[in-house]
Amino acid sequence: MSAGADFPRPNESSRLADGRLAQATIAQWHDVRLRATHGILIALDMESHDQMRKVVEQTSDIPGIVGYKVGLTVTLRLGLGGAVRHLRASTDLPLIYDHQKAGPDVPDMAPKFCATCKEARVDGLILFPLAGPRAVAAFAGSAYRNRLLPIVGGDLPFPDYNATGGGYVIDDALDKIFRKAIEIGVDHFVIPGNTPDKVRHHARWLVEQVERPSLFVPGIGALGGSIADAFAAAPGCNVYAVVGRAIYDAGDPAEAARRLAEKARRFG
Repeated sequence: MSAGADFPRPNESSRLADGRLAQATIAQWHDVRLRATHGILIALDMESHDQMRKVVEQTSDIPGIVGYKVGLTVTLRLGLGGAVRHLRASTDLPLIYDHQKAGPDVPDMAPKFCATCKEARVDGLILFPLAGPRAVAAFAGSAYRNRLLPIVGGDLPFPDYNATGGGYVIDDALDKIFRKAIEIGVDHFVIPGNTPDKVRHHARWLVEQVERPSLFVPGIGALGGSIADAFAAAPGCNVYAVVGRAIYDAGDPAEAARRLAEKARRFG
């Protein structure tokens, strides 16, 4: 870590002999430990609090389930701290907060946002710092300063998100965000999982920069992506499918989670 920094930053001691960011060094900057190299992060985007807690109770002990993504549906009703307390009674797995999406804001908001999330006792943050390089540094760095895991993305699994599909975000935005994020020491990333070509493109570059980068891939199931295609496109990476409806809307959420987790674990 660089001396005198307001948050941890990589220096020469943070790197392997081949120049890549060392996984062990970055792990010292946050408190999240995922229990598998390949698995499922369950997205708790349902409206019912009771259903949410039941899904957590039924899936928390399944091998390959590595944590839960907490979004706005529960936090707008219970507050972030209340949502965490609601779920902590049922699991000790990491709770990753997705502010839908934090990061496209002025950099000055980053320390306040991350400190508030730390106070609420979440474990990590999904960040989409589309506001520019200073936002990448401020949000990811402030997460580390609060010992939260920053999971950085900037792309969504929809064809009309990027400019070539009719959207408003330039096609190489994620390349630019990742390049800056690695300067800050980020080694966990979000990449749309229903586009294996995108996963392959980013994974190929990330493994040259980071020791065992971790990829979180949404878009599995309802949005058309498959675990087999997305995970196969990322050799040398830890990969976690972000899955919501395919689990919590299933007739038997535990069985659905078990089946998907088994598919994921085959790549470990």
